[in-house]
Amino acid sequence: MHAHRLLLPFSALTAVLLAARGVGAVPAQSGALGRVLDAPPLRPGAGAGAGAEDRERQAVFAQAQAGDRSSLEHQHKQKGKGKDDDREYENGELPPVEDTVGWTDPRLNGGRLIDYVTEKVGEPLNVIISSLSDPYILTEAGLHNYVKSIGFSEECLGLHYGYIHEADLGDGLGRKPEQFLGRQHYFPIMGTCWESVRGGHHFRAWKQNGTDADTGAWFLGASEEMDSSKNHMIVEDGYNRGRDYIVSRVTEITRWKGMWWKGEVEWREGLLQRGKKGVNHGIEQDGLVAILTINRL
Repeated sequence: MHAHRLLLPFSALTAVLLAARGVGAVPAQSGALGRVLDAPPLRPGAGAGAGAEDRERQAVFAQAQAGDRSSLEHQHKQKGKGKDDDREYENGELPPVEDTVGWTDPRLNGGRLIDYVTEKVGEPLNVIISSLSDPYILTEAGLHNYVKSIGFSEECLGLHYGYIHEADLGDGLGRKPEQFLGRQHYFPIMGTCWESVRGGHHFRAWKQNGTDADTGAWFLGASEEMDSSKNHMIVEDGYNRGRDYIVSRVTEITRWKGMWWKGEVEWREGLLQRGKKGVNHGIEQDGLVAILTINRL
């Protein structure tokens, strides 16, 4: 049988006991230092019915093994911590962006560009309406009216269906509930009620207006969802599709009650990871964020 090599912490008493059992002379150690020794294997079958000598020997070796496992676990955690730090900017995500105009990167102040559906998953904030836009749109009433010009409106009969999402925009207000949920407006009367049944495009909106980042920009989480029979699950590629639909409408000339607008888009990479890590429903998304500046004509 082969000898086992174990890392043992030794006191003077332990050294004497081992020497008495014929293990051999043990050099003096100081503090918590240990040594590697060639330990004789335990007698086969030594267990509950083993003699006092075997039990003592088992106790010494078990203590050594426990100490060795603890050391390995500590090393693993230290390595894992480094990997977690590296993963923060995996899959296309870059460090927080400074000196942006018209909006502030939430990550600079502990926020993020994924909202909170649960503690573990959320949906990407994939559209930002810059505060360089028409000041009217930056008000809540103005946003409600503007989105009517691009084919969205308030929820059916003013009633909310589904979860209230939260988002942390890094503006000092922490996680706050969605301020507006817009649904695709299929036709003039009760058009969003049809979206609630049939499915379609929708978005949630939060305003960045805390004392740490009082930009007034709107952050939107846009997506396309299935019909009510599928519990409004997001369609395949639904986050990208929802964002792209809004961009396609905003960059056209639109109007509502005598007001006319046209928007411009800047595409940003690096604010979100690509893929589905931490994304609700496990739906892949490309990590792009559309920065919109909407001007009154």
